[in-house]
Amino acid sequence: MDLDQALQQVVDEHSFLAFVQALSADRRQASDWQNDSIEDFLDSAHAWAEASAMGASQGLADASPWKRFAVFLYCGKIYE
Repeated sequence: MDLDQALQQVVDEHSFLAFVQALSADRRQASDWQNDSIEDFLDSAHAWAEASAMGASQGLADASPWKRFAVFLYCGKIYE
């Protein structure tokens, strides 16, 4: 499953775990990751969470906690 597709489908524990599996596979390919170390990954995810009020300012205020945490992890990949 494509990573973006997996992210869009997160609604519960099962779909969250499918997303984590897709994120892990994407990392093995390291295609377009902005952050190579775990420290950079977590710093970027944290920066996104602070800047967006954990996604509230990006339309995630009513999203499930599973979806919000999936986006948090995804932003660890892309956020600078």
